[in-house]
Amino acid sequence: MKTDTYNPDVLNCLANLSNDEVFTPPSLANQVLDLLPQELFSSPTTTFLDPVSKSGVFLREIVKRLDRGLEAQMPDRRQRIDHILRKQVFGIAITEMTAHLSRRSVYCSKNANSDYSVTRFDTEGGNILYRPLRHTWVSGKCRYCGASQEVYDRGDQAEQYAYQFIHTDKPHTLFNNMKFDVIIGNPPYQLSDGGGTGSSAIPLYHKFILQAMKLSPSFLSMIVPARWYSGGKGLDDFRNMMLNDKRIKYLVDYTDSRDCFPSVDIAGGVCYFLWCKDYRGKCCVKTIQKNKVSIVDRSLNEFETFIRENVAVQIIRKVLNRSDEMMDSVVFSRNPFGFASNDCFKVAKKGGDIPIMTSKGFFYVPVKSIQTNASSVGKWKVIMSKASAEHAGQTDKDGRKKIVSRVEVLPPNTICSESYLLLSTFNNEKEAINLRDYVKTNFFRFLLSTILLTQNIAKDKFQFVPLQDFSHPWTDEMLYKKYGLSDEEIAFIESMIRPME
Repeated sequence: MKTDTYNPDVLNCLANLSNDEVFTPPSLANQVLDLLPQELFSSPTTTFLDPVSKSGVFLREIVKRLDRGLEAQMPDRRQRIDHILRKQVFGIAITEMTAHLSRRSVYCSKNANSDYSVTRFDTEGGNILYRPLRHTWVSGKCRYCGASQEVYDRGDQAEQYAYQFIHTDKPHTLFNNMKFDVIIGNPPYQLSDGGGTGSSAIPLYHKFILQAMKLSPSFLSMIVPARWYSGGKGLDDFRNMMLNDKRIKYLVDYTDSRDCFPSVDIAGGVCYFLWCKDYRGKCCVKTIQKNKVSIVDRSLNEFETFIRENVAVQIIRKVLNRSDEMMDSVVFSRNPFGFASNDCFKVAKKGGDIPIMTSKGFFYVPVKSIQTNASSVGKWKVIMSKASAEHAGQTDKDGRKKIVSRVEVLPPNTICSESYLLLSTFNNEKEAINLRDYVKTNFFRFLLSTILLTQNIAKDKFQFVPLQDFSHPWTDEMLYKKYGLSDEEIAFIESMIRPME
């Protein structure tokens, strides 16, 4: 008779709601819980809150740990479980569906007041709240989360995504001013803001972190996209706050989101952290890239932007020490000649027209219609695709990225649309060609990649790329020697960047 049985954890089998609302695998939830002081699970007074519960996995795993940790103090398991579920473990679900799922995971029943609930509460929700809310519209946007009224004012029949934890000015009232020792979770990542063609989105995850801090927990840990490292849309103030907060004790960084969430591609990777109210000091940064793990104690605010790879920090230090000026001082701001990517252009040339390079090829515009950087029209130009080659996404099979998808030299009286960045202009073709070839070096693209965590490349992403004398060409060998890079550092760059023809 076969005695081995397979008893899979159903929470490992859930399909994600989207790349914006990602279920946490039990193994990952436990890795996050491992960062906490484990004595917390041996105290009958420690309180835990997951304010963004989806599957209930954090709450369930916390209950398991408390069940073991309190066994000596509360030998009666029935009494112990009742105490844990009533007095120590709390949650707020993000939707009605995840409310049922979370209660099922924790109470073994979607209704906490049913006969099937492990601990029978007086209310259907028990200590896992869910209340459908509507957004509070001000000038077409929600005053709490920034959601677009055009997109999310859906009536009563559709999910509003007005998350309860952040749609209040008084989060402490959600549980009657209860004090939580640990706040932990995996918040929703973003919402459409109705911009562009409908694909535009605003980040949300930082709002949950900021709201949790208002409750002054002893410990705070959340799993979030790593895009905040370089700031960007709505995240600059949050990035500055996080990088200068000495209470972040641990930061675990996955450069490839698939190493954390196997079925999810999140541009820029993901991370989780442990914030400790009473800690002041350096942060232990653990960087995970495929099978490589690097652990270093660092000050997060050494640079204005967080540099995730520890070897990259060494390289940037050398570059900055030997450079007087960086490329961001010459790169033009977005949309250099004032023509958007989706503008209508002439197919046929007429008198007074000049070529314009777009993502769909060459078209024509009247030279008199150029209102921005008109003095640069008659010069040689070096342009580069605004979108990164991998859209800030995944690497090739060898773990490398190309970063730059296209770089071109444009002759005088030829311009480009917003689809391209204008890197610099020159009076002669030779210098333009030398800059173009510099962009193609692994050295250039590596330094660009160190803070490129989103799809679009902007002027500020060139702040670690040194400006060169373009009267002569540059090769990787020349650059490695100029900046005194070690064999280990060179090998690291070569392992990260794919050659570009």
